[in-house]
Amino acid sequence: MMSLYKYQDSSSLAHNGLLCDSLLLLWKGNWFIQEKSCKILALIVSARPKTQVGVVANGEASNSKKKFTTIDDVLKGLVEWLCTQLKNPSQPSLSIPSAINCLATLLKEPVVRSSFVQADGVKLLIPLISPASTQQSIQLLYETCLCMWLLSYYEPAVEYLATSRALPRLVDVVRSSTKEKVVRVVVLTFRNLLSKGTFGALMVNLGLPQIVQSLKAQAWSDEDLFEALNQLEDGLKDNIKKLSSFDKYKQEVLLGHLDWSPMHKDPLFWRDNITCFEENDFQILRVLITIMDSSNDPRALAVACFDLSQFIQHHPAGRVIVTDLKAKERVMKLMSHESAEVTKNALLCIQRLFLGAKYASFLRA
Repeated sequence: MMSLYKYQDSSSLAHNGLLCDSLLLLWKGNWFIQEKSCKILALIVSARPKTQVGVVANGEASNSKKKFTTIDDVLKGLVEWLCTQLKNPSQPSLSIPSAINCLATLLKEPVVRSSFVQADGVKLLIPLISPASTQQSIQLLYETCLCMWLLSYYEPAVEYLATSRALPRLVDVVRSSTKEKVVRVVVLTFRNLLSKGTFGALMVNLGLPQIVQSLKAQAWSDEDLFEALNQLEDGLKDNIKKLSSFDKYKQEVLLGHLDWSPMHKDPLFWRDNITCFEENDFQILRVLITIMDSSNDPRALAVACFDLSQFIQHHPAGRVIVTDLKAKERVMKLMSHESAEVTKNALLCIQRLFLGAKYASFLRA
């Protein structure tokens, strides 16, 4: 293949129709032809001399010569087909593995990263990030995580990942996986994301420091993996030092992963941070109320009710604010929940909402 490029540059290849013809076959051929055309396109693109392609790291052309436009158009068409296969597979058991396999090669190209994000392709990868057991599913998981690692170098993709469920899913994978190549690529992805935005705080809140300690105790053969784990551990320690108690609480609520961590029942936490709940038009309270509406986790529902009761107790205008946010109806529905833990905390919240903190505490006693 490389000898082909010795005589023709990428623009002449496109002009002669090789790339364009292969692209057309993706849409017109049967599955065998589609799959082979996809792999041929991916190999040609990845093998072409990089010195002939004028792109910058952000995925945009570094000059405006027309010879690059044709290649970019072919790449965009290929990305469009790959996204279509991820959305609506033409061959349920074959299309997704083939598309991910090609993306794991193509996303090394900055232009492809840009096109993939613009095509809203990142969200199509996230459902594929889940613990795997069979050899075939492990390979699909590995290549999906490899795509995530490649995208972690591209800022617009990182911005999307920050608002998605990608990080919790990656944490679940690295917690349960025993396949070294899967663990390595996920750890490298964490290392890339650690310093960006709120990822460090999210990783701490998801329990990644403890998982890293567990991983370091295992007998991996790859020395680079140990080095990456050490770097990740050091970065997580720095993030733990920076996080205030309310930062940790906020991340827990925003992720919807409510549990009986010590801060929930610590009176000092509520007294010291009660005004922080006023930020962004009472965003945290609104999220707690949303959790009451949408969560199926009894523990999360119980903690949300308890936290709302704590806000009512400690904020001077707590009852008025919670009433204005129309939380009463949500809490009253939970009083008939099948979980005793939920009903107990829903009742406490209602008591404080109707009677005030002083009388509700008396009744509880």
